[in-house]
Amino acid sequence: MNKPALFRASWNPRGLLLCNLIAIALLCAWVWPAGHTAFTAFDEALFTQLNQPLATNVGWRYVWTVGSLRPFDALVGLILLLLLIRGDWVFKAAQVRQAFWGFIATLVLLLVVRALFSKVCDAMGWQHDSPTLVLPGAVHLSDWYPYLEKKWELKDQSSSSFPGDHASVLLIWAFYMSYNSRRAGQWLVVWALTLLFMMPRLVAGAHWGQDDYIGGMIMALLALGWSCYTPFVAHASTWLVELTNPVFNLLTKLPGIRRLSVVSAS
Repeated sequence: MNKPALFRASWNPRGLLLCNLIAIALLCAWVWPAGHTAFTAFDEALFTQLNQPLATNVGWRYVWTVGSLRPFDALVGLILLLLLIRGDWVFKAAQVRQAFWGFIATLVLLLVVRALFSKVCDAMGWQHDSPTLVLPGAVHLSDWYPYLEKKWELKDQSSSSFPGDHASVLLIWAFYMSYNSRRAGQWLVVWALTLLFMMPRLVAGAHWGQDDYIGGMIMALLALGWSCYTPFVAHASTWLVELTNPVFNLLTKLPGIRRLSVVSAS
């Protein structure tokens, strides 16, 4: 049975150009001395508002401590995956498998963008410490819960916080889902979750805001442009679907698993 095509195997010059121009504009605004000063001032004020209550508000501290643990990242990844492969939400049930592999291919492209952008950042001296290593009076969650830092990798500081890798993954997921969304409600859910899951690193101080809304955004826009506005995602997802068909055919024999749209799509 023929499945409806999800991606077009053609170039979209306008979308590709827009993604690249926005990424370049963000970078230029950030490296411009006046812009960099403004971003830093904003980030310092933002960090103070988010971080200082950790010392006095127990509920606030508990919430963001849990959100800063490595196992929570795995939970976030699972939530994003489940929304991605949920049939007849953003993607039609028959398109879910191609959507899944399209996102995997886009993530691979994001890794390439990350590697290249990191080299540029290192060469230009754009790398910097996280706010907890720079600003006096910063609240360190690792000081409150040292056992969590040792056992569960509590993330509240970094000596190389730019660009925000965690944010770039969340943002590329949000862009990818938004690119395929058909209703405003889907768009709102996607971006609300993205912003929520970006918060732990900002509250705990592992990242400045600019690591996310500049560095993470630049990488996500470049990956989106060269994936979804070129033939890349169409060809890569089609090839991966065909390559993994035998595996999914075996999964259809497993009770429970076979009910998932990503498995049952024929």
